[in-house]
Amino acid sequence: MNTERIWKEFSGQLLGFIKARINDKTVAEDILQEVFIKIHQNSNQLLDENKLASWIYQVTRNTIIDHYRKKKLPLVEDVIIHQEQNEESGLNPQFIKCMMPFISQLPEKYKDALEKTVYGEISQKEYAENLGLSYTTVKSRVQRGRQKLKELFTQCCAVQSDRYGNIMSSNIDNCSC
Repeated sequence: MNTERIWKEFSGQLLGFIKARINDKTVAEDILQEVFIKIHQNSNQLLDENKLASWIYQVTRNTIIDHYRKKKLPLVEDVIIHQEQNEESGLNPQFIKCMMPFISQLPEKYKDALEKTVYGEISQKEYAENLGLSYTTVKSRVQRGRQKLKELFTQCCAVQSDRYGNIMSSNIDNCSC
């Protein structure tokens, strides 16, 4: 596999693809470089040369996801945060202010599960043991709580997210909370 040929053929398209998911041009360019390092290092994993484009885009998508995970940037489902973490999170204070009423609207079992496990100090297994619930039940509560929070929030506020659920932009001015 000729990395130079791949660069010439795909770098422009990939940069556009990354910029559509990352709001910072410099970060997008850094991610592009990271993608090509991964392509070079893992070229032996591509078994079918006819699937080159789909393989490259999969590497790119995974690198973008890794970026969000490393930076701990919020996913729409993961916007519940403790009040004391708000200043450190880098989220817009208006966004945080808008989010809080939605958290309080969640049914108690979902609110409690999210606050204590996702944003608290205990694991889902510990939470299940403390309440005498099965681990599967707690996992379901957390997942449903995140989904309900996302639904409440997106019904009210104009939020644009990419297909991975990463918040790309929000229009808090149009938020009716």
